Parts: sequence; structure tokens; C-alpha cells
Amino acid sequence: MFVDSHAHIDGEECDADRDEVVARAREAGVRAILNVGTGDPHSGSLERAVEVAEKYEGVYAAVGVHPHDARLFDDEAERRIQNLIAQSKQVIAFGEIGLDYHYDNSPREVQRDCFRKQLRIARSLSLPVIIHSREADEDTVNILRDELMDYERKGVMHCFGGSLQMMKAVVELGFMISFAGNVTFKKAENLREVARLVPLNRLLIETDCPFLTPVPFRGKRNEPGRVVEVARCLAEIHGTSVEMMGWHTTENFVRFFGLSSLTEEKDNPSSS
Repeated sequence: MFVDSHAHIDGEECDADRDEVVARAREAGVRAILNVGTGDPHSGSLERAVEVAEKYEGVYAAVGVHPHDARLFDDEAERRIQNLIAQSKQVIAFGEIGLDYHYDNSPREVQRDCFRKQLRIARSLSLPVIIHSREADEDTVNILRDELMDYERKGVMHCFGGSLQMMKAVVELGFMISFAGNVTFKKAENLREVARLVPLNRLLIETDCPFLTPVPFRGKRNEPGRVVEVARCLAEIHGTSVEMMGWHTTENFVRFFGLSSLTEEKDNPSSS
């Protein structure tokens, strides 16, 4: 069993075959998918992400304003997000939010302000957060310490690509660490070394589809069924089976998000 803890199956890349994408994930053993809304918060993109989650069994949603769009965050965007969270039981997290200093699609000061505001909203709603951080390790960690040090629900570092120092800092804060297809890339030795040191009870797997297609499918559109390849890579790193890695990361997902159990003791590969 597997869980894709971060996907974007509501995007136009899946418009032609979304039913088949979900069906293939089920066939691959993917029990749950967290579909994360992104894009202009005034465009209907977040609403679409929730609609997709509500259509398919085992699909959940997260909503928030991505750092690329931080310049678009305003009172109306906040209202729309709050309404979606209040109206849909499928929304289980606030995100993805954070900092992106690689593209700087929004000014950095605006990103930081938007990040802090959304962390405070998530706290007020008792939701865990999904964090995007690219080339912004120090600022991300400092803001998380400022805003969430005494907050129980914490969050997930999505598509982790930071330093060993950052990993240790956010694990100490209580965050989960999620790895995507980039951990399978040939030149990702440093990232795999970081992944090796993440405690098993803090690991999650994701696709971030349609992006970051893992080896051996690079060059093709990514989709949730390929999260198995991320599990396979992490299993090799941690010296366990892909089945056990799937079981651990599924248990972590269920526990962290407080979901009704997707797993039973009899499903533990080590007990069979």
C-alpha cells in the first residue's frame, strides 16, 4: 500500500484522462492521494482542487497560496480559502505555502509576509501546513520557528530538497519530510544521503505530479501511481523492502493527518 502525499491531479495536464490516472494509482496500490491546489487564488484553481478531491474516493485536498502567487494574496483570497476549508471535509491541510527564492515570481518580502499570514490562519483553523521551500532554507526555518514552535499540528516539508542542517531543524520542530521523484535522479546523491538520515516515522512519499517524474519514467508525465518508484528508492536507502516503506509512509500519513485508518495490522508486511 502507498500514499501520494502531494499531487496536482486537478491540473489541465490530467483533463483528458483523470479517471484513468486515478484508476492506475489504485492498481499500483495507492490508497490515498493528497491533491494540492495552486495557482491564482482568484481564478477558481483552489475550488477546482477541492472538487477533484470530492469526486474520487481516497483523494483529499489542501488549499493555500503558493509563494509564486504571494503577490495575489489578499482579503478576498483569504475568504475563499477559509470558505473552502469550512465547506469541505476533504480539505485536510493548508498549503502549499512557503518561500521560493529560485524563481522569485513574487518579491521576497511579499513572500515572507504572505507565508507568515497563512501560517497564522492555519493555526487558527488547527490545520497542518504543507511547506514549499526552494533555495530559502534559512528564512523558511526561522519563520517556522517564529510561528509554529508551540503549535502541535506542524506540517510537511514537501518535495524536500534542502540541506542536512535544514532537515534536522524541521524534524526537531516536529515536521514530516516528504520526498518526490527527484530523490531518484542520478545526480541526487546528496539528497539521498539526507533521506537516509530521516527517521522512518517522519518519512512521506509523493509525486508532485505532473512534475518530477521518477526514474525510470523520466521524460513522461508524472502521476500518482509512480509514487511506488519513490518508495522503492527510499527502501533501498533505508535497507528495507518497498512493501515495508509503503506501509511505513502510509501509516505516517494516516497518523499525521488524523484520518480514519487506511491500514490494518494485518496489512503490515512484516506480520504476514
